[in-house]
This record gives sequence, structure tokens and C-alpha cells, in this order.
Amino acid sequence: MTESADKIRLHGFNNLTKTLSFNIYDVCYARSENQIKEYMEYIDEVYNSERLTQILNDVASIIGANILNIAKADYEPLGASVTILISEEASAIPGVTNAETPGPTPETVVAHLDKSHLTVHTYPENHPDYGISTFRVDIDVSTCGRISPLKALNFLIQSFESDIVSLDYRVRGFTRDTSGKKYYIDHDITSIQNFIDEETKSRYRMVDVNIYEENIFHTKMMLKEFELDNYLFNISADDLEVEQKSSIEQRLREEIEEIFYSRNIYK
Repeated sequence: MTESADKIRLHGFNNLTKTLSFNIYDVCYARSENQIKEYMEYIDEVYNSERLTQILNDVASIIGANILNIAKADYEPLGASVTILISEEASAIPGVTNAETPGPTPETVVAHLDKSHLTVHTYPENHPDYGISTFRVDIDVSTCGRISPLKALNFLIQSFESDIVSLDYRVRGFTRDTSGKKYYIDHDITSIQNFIDEETKSRYRMVDVNIYEENIFHTKMMLKEFELDNYLFNISADDLEVEQKSSIEQRLREEIEEIFYSRNIYK
């Protein structure tokens, strides 16, 4: 795509579908049954449907969507879901464009709600033997307008302090200009990474798998630094024996790497 969508005179409306699928993982060690239960309850409360709804409201604000309907649920015993239907052609946050640059951060988002759908689902789970608990959040932002959901990326990454992030972006369909010429994408993109700010990129190891001919882009992110205390729930690393710390750290690192590479590496 060599022309900006702002310069193209469209025939009708922009009916390209742009979808960002955003999967995050938080990994934790909780050694007893009670600690595992408390961790799951803590995560379930912090990321309940009310909090998730506010996050999606702010995403709608970033991409300039008009909210039509909100459906939300907190599940028993764990988990929550939110689905928001959104409409077309409202005003996005001033200054937000499709340029291949990072979008706004949580500090710069103003709460005004005025293209397609936004959804979020949470999935807490734990290993039966190793004391490893994992919290996964799946978010889909699908738009049919001018602003790409990639502009919500910085906000989403910083809203969930994640150990692992998996990002998929795809543009489907086509739109026409007034001469009848079809456009299969309406903005420049070489990598999802270009929509993420430098401070965030400095903290993560990042890998791309892109299929440019199909307008399919994939980026995986894994935190570079590992501080054991950040992965312990209601436990301090200072309270553990040297061998315990080494064993727990190994389990956590193996879990994180397997999730990042999407395959079982260690026995």
C-alpha cells in the first residue's frame, strides 16, 4: 500500500476488516493449595468484568468507536468475559492516525466513548503438581473503519503487566476508491513491533512471523529480565532455601519458555 487512506477517495465506506488478537500470560508460583486458591481469587478480582469493561471502553476511545452494547459476565468459579458492539465513523482521540508509529499509553487516554466488536475473556489455570499457576487473557479488537486496532496496542500491553504476549494482526476483505480500484490494506505496516513504544520493546524479547502477501502479522514477546520475587505469591525469595529457589526458578523459566514457543520443550 503506497497511498495513505486519508488521501484515497473511497466509493462508499471503508469496509476492510482489521483484527488484532492479543493474548497475554501471567505466570506465578504458589506452593500450597491455599496459596493457589488465593492467587486465583486475587487474579479473578483484579481482572473482573468491571475492570475489563473499563479497559475495553478506553480501547473504544482510542480507535474512535461508538459503543452500542455491552455484555459482561463473571463466571463461577473463575473467569470473566466482556463483549462490546461498536459502530462506525466516530472521532478517534485527536492525533491518532494509521501511521506505523506507537499509539497512546494509559496516561494519555481520555474517557470519551464516542467498529465491529471488542471482546475479552480470562482463563486462570494451574499445574497439578509444580505449584505453577497461569493467568491468560484473550482480547480481540475488530474494526471496519479507518483507524487500525493496532493503535490500542500500547494501552493494552501496559494495562496488563504480562510475562508473555502473543499478537496476531490481519486485514481482511477490500475497499474501493471512486475509480473502482480495490485496496486490500489501507495503511503501511512492516511489523507489529513498529506500533509498540521503545520503552516497552526494551523490556521484551520479540520475534516476528509475518506473511506480507496475505496481510498477516504475528509477534511474540517475552520479558527479558527475570526477578524471582516477581513470580512468587505471598512468598519472599529470602524465605526460601538456596535449592528451593533454584528449583522454583527453573520451573518458572521452563513454563515461560514453553508458553512463548508454544510447545512442550522440557519433560
